Amino acid sequence: MYTSAVIVLAVGITYASVPLYRMFCAATGFAGTPKVGMGKFEASRLVPVEDAKRIKVHFNTDTSDALPWEFTPQQKFVSVLPGETSLAFYKARNKSKEDVIGIATYNVTPDRIAPYFSKVECFCFEEQKLLADEEVDMPLLFFIDKDMLDDPACRGVEDVVLSYTFFKARMNAQGHLEPDAPDDVVQASQGFGDYEMAPRAEERQSEKKP
Repeated sequence: MYTSAVIVLAVGITYASVPLYRMFCAATGFAGTPKVGMGKFEASRLVPVEDAKRIKVHFNTDTSDALPWEFTPQQKFVSVLPGETSLAFYKARNKSKEDVIGIATYNVTPDRIAPYFSKVECFCFEEQKLLADEEVDMPLLFFIDKDMLDDPACRGVEDVVLSYTFFKARMNAQGHLEPDAPDDVVQASQGFGDYEMAPRAEERQSEKKP
């Protein structure tokens, strides 16, 4: 109970900044956000637990209506052991006659497995630019941390769904690229749909102006 209270308090603080909140989620696995850049990639950790049960990882993809791309997984699923690295591929094609920059969001379900779902390399770490009519393969290297075997909440987890949504990119007021879609749509694609977000900084500033 006390741990939950601390987490809720931390989340409440990070509501002051949506980017900070998303960084918090990436660091903790909160709201179905896979962990990234957590120093969990030591060789000793990337060893399959041979006597464990395999977990089937399913791949789901979506694209926003504003993005003229086809984006599909090249495999429906892979079966992995905890601690085993796995390589998956996606294919993206720009169907338009103009160069387009896209940004991917992602989440993992069930939420309780997200803290143990780690990405070593992923196209989702940065924006992707496709030239007119260009088609590319996008690799993903990931593993499910074997520490999940010690988590009672993860007992019985046999299927995991990794979902990506690609959005057309736009430049925000700070000069950074971001998904060109309403905030609630982007947040839902990241698994934050059930969590209330604070207004953007620029929205708060505009509200203060007379």
